Amino acid sequence: MSIELKIRDQIVEAIEKCYHQQIDSSLVQLQNTRKEFEGDITLVVFPFVRISKKSPEQTAAEIGDYLQVNVPEVEKHNVVKGFLNLVISSEYWVSVLNSISSVSNFGITEPSVSSKLVMVEYSSPNTNKPLHLGHIRNNLLGFSLSEILKANGNKVVKTNIVNDRGIHICKSMYAWKMWGEGQTPENKRIKGDHLVGNFYVKFDQEYKKEIANLIDQGESKESAEQNAPSMLGAREMLLKWEAKDPKIIELWTMMNQWVYAGFDVTYKALGVDFDKIYYESETYLYGKDEVLRGLNEGVFYQKEDSSVWADLSAEGLDQKILLRSDGTSVYMTQDIGTAKERFQDYPVNKMIYVVGNEQNYHFQVLSILLDKLGFEFGKGLHHFSYGMVELPQGKMKSREGTVVDADEMMAEMIEVSRKTSEELGKLEGYTPEQAAETYTMIALGALKYFMLKVDPKKNMLFNPEESIDFNGNTGPFIQYTYARIRSVLRKATDRNIELAPTISITSDIPAKELQLIKLISQFPVAIKEAGDNYSPALVANYVYELVKEFNQFYHEFPILIEENFEIRNLRLVLAETVGKTIKTGMKLLGIDVPERM
Repeated sequence: MSIELKIRDQIVEAIEKCYHQQIDSSLVQLQNTRKEFEGDITLVVFPFVRISKKSPEQTAAEIGDYLQVNVPEVEKHNVVKGFLNLVISSEYWVSVLNSISSVSNFGITEPSVSSKLVMVEYSSPNTNKPLHLGHIRNNLLGFSLSEILKANGNKVVKTNIVNDRGIHICKSMYAWKMWGEGQTPENKRIKGDHLVGNFYVKFDQEYKKEIANLIDQGESKESAEQNAPSMLGAREMLLKWEAKDPKIIELWTMMNQWVYAGFDVTYKALGVDFDKIYYESETYLYGKDEVLRGLNEGVFYQKEDSSVWADLSAEGLDQKILLRSDGTSVYMTQDIGTAKERFQDYPVNKMIYVVGNEQNYHFQVLSILLDKLGFEFGKGLHHFSYGMVELPQGKMKSREGTVVDADEMMAEMIEVSRKTSEELGKLEGYTPEQAAETYTMIALGALKYFMLKVDPKKNMLFNPEESIDFNGNTGPFIQYTYARIRSVLRKATDRNIELAPTISITSDIPAKELQLIKLISQFPVAIKEAGDNYSPALVANYVYELVKEFNQFYHEFPILIEENFEIRNLRLVLAETVGKTIKTGMKLLGIDVPERM
């Protein structure tokens, strides 16, 4: 039992013994003592004043006296207004460090047979363009959230829905057919997703020219947009695709295979993976069947043009189209079908969609529609909504070709990492292969950490140069600290300094070491809060605080040259434990840490 739980139970008992009234433990508010006051754990006393019928200070003093007698770990206490500050004994903190240092997976709760199954959907790319900077944030958030949920004892299934059908896919197909001249990834020596993305941009360029010509001929802008030859051609392709026209299916299959191969390269480089990939081209049929069932059962309604709609006015929303007048599906139709298939495939307890905040309305509607169709899981869906990524030069637009390509971004980060490392002399003595591997590790660590340290709900500005800094709240700073710890431990081995498996210390533990032990002990709390709040940023910023505290300790106190054996061993065990905690925390973010740097 943790000291917090023990103290919580004893406070409940103290209220009963001192004031003859039983309370629920939820009334007990414990928090870390503020740095300007003496103590480790602080109790907020105000909720008990009406029970004690005494002043906050007197109530706090009486509860503190009770705890000091009945909880051996409470060494002393002090009262600041309505707050009771408890000082926990050094012996307790030594026992905590001994316990933490003896396990390899501190902070991680392994799933059990009875663990909940959580499905996390992330990435969700379209097969008309390569992955871009926005996809990077999506993939990193989804992967990290999955790892954090697993660390909280859940079973997790990581899924991806590939949006491989629809008008946007047909735009790339139409452009390739019209202007492709037989181009392939092989003969153009380009990744398949990049090649297809180029034709998506080409479509938009030609489409705009056609609109301008039609407007010059006297058509309205709206009419020109609807009747431009390229748009008519793409729509015809979509209808033929849904009718399973062999030639269109052959073209669609070929171009999608190019894109899938390109995606796989990017996913591998980014270090993310999936347990199951769904394809919209398959799931939309399930959704279409469910929409037609809903229409027959009176859940939805049909307009004169044969389009099918949901009336959401009772929920305070508007009307939502589910099938177009020509019978083709919309995104919502696909998501209904995908949800149904997923819950048939897995006994999911919780479904989490990692999708940008511009889709908040979409997932609000999806939850309502699934509930209307009678699916019990409808109300339990969670939209993990996150903010957009922007660059110093502004927003990105896919169809105009101004997106920041994910592959190019990673390559740029590696180049910045190489230049920065060389300028600082971080990798002297490395072979070219070792240096290249470390450049990549630093670059991806910088990219991932910069993306994940920000509250997911917030929009963020990504600056590659700022992210690769060996000082401050950055991935390289944390990686360098880990490498520094590993260097200290290697030097200890070289000097035949062995770490005693159990810390036994008779002298007073210095305040800085105590602070580090306390901070390490909070790692499981950070993991739990990150899981409860769907926020990898809480793990990222915990690791940074730990690293910052260790570096202050490292610069102020000697480790290897400390003459007192007990203190030296304590500091070495602390260093090793901090290193293990950093490595575990960064792994939850999908970040590797180097042994040397």
